[in-house]
Amino acid sequence: MNDAELILVAGALLAAGIGASLAAGRMRLPGLVLFLALGMAIGSDGTGWIDFSDYELARTIGVIALALILFEGGLASGYLEVRPVLRPAISLALVGTIATALITGLVATWLLGFSYLEGMLLGSILAATDGAAIFALLRGSTVRRRLARTLEAESGFNDPVAVLLVLGFMDWIQHDGYGLPDMAWLFARELAIGLAVGVLVGALAIRAFRRVNLETRGLYPVASIATAAIAYGGAAIIHGSGFLSVYLAGLALGHAQIPAKRTITAFHEGVAWVAQITLFLTLGLLVFPSQLGDVLLKGTLVALAVVLVARPAATILGTAFDRFSARERVVLGWGGLRGAVPVVLATFPVIRGIPGSLEFFNIVFFAVVLSTILQGTTFELVARRLGATSSRPALPRPLTETGTIRGLGAEVIEYAVRAGDRIAGRRVRELGLPREALVSVIVRGSEAIPPRGSSRVQPGDRLHVVVRQEVAKDFVALTERWRGAGADPPGDD
Repeated sequence: MNDAELILVAGALLAAGIGASLAAGRMRLPGLVLFLALGMAIGSDGTGWIDFSDYELARTIGVIALALILFEGGLASGYLEVRPVLRPAISLALVGTIATALITGLVATWLLGFSYLEGMLLGSILAATDGAAIFALLRGSTVRRRLARTLEAESGFNDPVAVLLVLGFMDWIQHDGYGLPDMAWLFARELAIGLAVGVLVGALAIRAFRRVNLETRGLYPVASIATAAIAYGGAAIIHGSGFLSVYLAGLALGHAQIPAKRTITAFHEGVAWVAQITLFLTLGLLVFPSQLGDVLLKGTLVALAVVLVARPAATILGTAFDRFSARERVVLGWGGLRGAVPVVLATFPVIRGIPGSLEFFNIVFFAVVLSTILQGTTFELVARRLGATSSRPALPRPLTETGTIRGLGAEVIEYAVRAGDRIAGRRVRELGLPREALVSVIVRGSEAIPPRGSSRVQPGDRLHVVVRQEVAKDFVALTERWRGAGADPPGDD
């Protein structure tokens, strides 16, 4: 194809991806299923419009797309939202992912005739839940917010664990003398470096956003893309977990009060959608439907093992020390959607030349599609039947688009009030707001309350404050005092 044809095809595929997303919503199907189907339909084994079988390119596209998706997931959540569910999320990401890999691997060994290490490799590939699939699922869900945040945070933290399991078992298969001590060192090194780099890049990025005045608002999303790239690349280049680093950097920016935050968040939501569509179409192109018939039985057995045995057992283990009811654990188990991550991981053994890796890829692809359809189409129903839904959306959305007000020289900043904050229980007139700032609305539960000076702020409230841009930096310092850092707010007694 010449340049014009490539650009035309890219635009047509993105438009088709948007159409598939709309169709998936009406059919109550996870969007990734239709994206993958579209890729298969136009690929080498379908209409033949696009001849694609480059596993290395697919892996590169997958890594970049997953890094962008994880960054957006952290940015949309923020540390404040994740903090209450941090312990169960990390436990599910670590203990749950390893347990899922081991149980699935044992089932694959016993039922499918693989060797122990081959079974463990297959289980590791299927161990990770998929951030893109879960974020998309929760955006239209009314499952209780604590459960939603746990699933969301788990999907951000468990990708690095699954990647390390896959890398470790591939080395174990290919290198004599490799064993558990080597894998333990791999985990310790990669996670420690990823944690350190992610926290450092996030902290430096926050300082830079607050101190540097960019000439145009359009440069702030560019700076955030740079943050994501530095976080991933900075960790990966020194043999750390780039996925953990980029997710932590996203969480840091999502938590901080920085200029043009809504612009950055909206930009990355769009970028994440482009990444999802591109990734799923690429993986669909990589699949040859005529080969899936050979793995129909194996893929079905593996999918059922993951959904009905491994994931529920891993959820029980991962939440053993947290206050979840039995019904909530069922919802957490059923909400562990597979998606693009396992399919991307399945390209690793193919590139490494692991014997039987093409069969692995086809088994993983079939198992992912089957489990995603099974869980994705019934998740909301299961949650509702178990009494785990509420009248509120699982993930809060901005009340308004702020592009117009920003063009008039102001920002709308959202502040979530916690129980330990200094302003909890105080009246609006006691918040110490500067002249150029005004609380426009208080969101309490499912109600929007027009504030007065005498209105009391309660824990759990979300304050939406209109602030002139010239005092936005001073307002950030004020919100830090609201949290309890530094001197009391001017309105304090």
